[in-house]
Amino acid sequence: MTAEASQTGPRPEPAADGLPPLRIALLTYKGNPFCGGQGVYVRHLSRELARLGHRVEVIGAQPYPVLDDGPLVGDRLLLTELPSLDLYRQPDPFRTPKRGEYRDWVDALEVGTMWTGGFPEPLTFSLRARRHLRARRGDFDVVHDNQTLGYGLLGDVGAPLVTTIHHPITVDRQLELDAADSRKRRYSVRRWYAFTRMQKRVARRLPSVLTVSGTSRQEIVDHLGVRESRIHVVHIGADTELFSPDPSVPRVPGRIVTTSSADVPLKGLVFLVEALAKARTEHPRAHLVVVGKRPAEGPVAQAIERYGLEGAVEFVKGISDAELVNLVRSAEVACVPSLYEGFSLPAAEAMAAGTALLATTGGAVPEVAGPDGETCLAVPPGDADALAAGLNRLLGDRELRARLGAAGRERVLKHFTWARAAEGTVARYREAIDRRTPATTATATGTTTTPRIVPATPTPSDTGVYPESRASC
Repeated sequence: MTAEASQTGPRPEPAADGLPPLRIALLTYKGNPFCGGQGVYVRHLSRELARLGHRVEVIGAQPYPVLDDGPLVGDRLLLTELPSLDLYRQPDPFRTPKRGEYRDWVDALEVGTMWTGGFPEPLTFSLRARRHLRARRGDFDVVHDNQTLGYGLLGDVGAPLVTTIHHPITVDRQLELDAADSRKRRYSVRRWYAFTRMQKRVARRLPSVLTVSGTSRQEIVDHLGVRESRIHVVHIGADTELFSPDPSVPRVPGRIVTTSSADVPLKGLVFLVEALAKARTEHPRAHLVVVGKRPAEGPVAQAIERYGLEGAVEFVKGISDAELVNLVRSAEVACVPSLYEGFSLPAAEAMAAGTALLATTGGAVPEVAGPDGETCLAVPPGDADALAAGLNRLLGDRELRARLGAAGRERVLKHFTWARAAEGTVARYREAIDRRTPATTATATGTTTTPRIVPATPTPSDTGVYPESRASC
């Protein structure tokens, strides 16, 4: 919109902060809204941004986001599909595309990286997103990248860039390397996580980084080398309308619920399985429901078989929001056994539902769960004996479960809601826009500005591979 048009045309209704509404491009290279923190983040943040009066266009690849609607959102929330080759889709992950599926050199790069054991999606999505955003220059006031951290997002993408880093993926990489039991496995882990070298380089050049906890902020400084002054903590939270107590849902005796979207060391599920075996000697009805895919092999499958827990551990996936909430409500204990978390949405959601929480002190989990004995029971990460002791204590004390459940919900309502997250995010958007140098075009802040373009060196080309991209291919 030109300055002249902004002065003569009708002005939009102000957003919730009293300023003109923003046009936001929210990027996500994976958008599954039911598992994985990034997909959940996009789903709930986009809804709350629209409720504040802003226009949000989610631009994502497979699995595509499922966006919420309703009268408070109206027509302000849109989805633009930016397809990849979807190489990891079920039921044929690591598939080889047919010849007719290839559209351009980015597709060839995606397949070639997969064939050599790497993970291409952050790089290839960033290249497609850059091309899309440049073709639509002027459509957005701000671009918000959800941890793609790809080379394609360096330089000019048509609007100020704000990036969320939930936590450095280098943490996941190190934990998997520590758990690798062979040279071949360590090589495979290093190859898969080769994209983290790209993410380090990109992160250091970003002008504005959002993260979800103080712990993640420090990890981003330590692992990625981002300047502390560029990183801002905006806590995320639970959908407290959806995740809420409901006395009509009966507690199932002995039920423990946890969320584990993948059988990786980071999630600590193997320690919870071992703890369950120990707890069942005191509480025979104790059983575990895992929200996630059942692993066919690996440490968790081996532990279930070793301890004879086939009938005491159930995996569920693909359930609706209502089914998930009722599952959490029905549990006597919700458990977060993670070795590390950048935030822990499952902890916040369980607390919002009024279910007693047993959680480790890994990463940012204590920042969410609160003090031991007040809003949760806290145990050291990677300690099956401590987890078993916590399970025994909670399963045997109904009053303690009720007290922790009530206190946990109060903590979430006070500190961790999506509405608060959206308000904090908008404040950072406006700061990013205000940093632009005054010139000749009108922006959503009501001032006349133009981009202050700081050249990135080197800058990706629209017709070739980024010079450093071989480091992650």
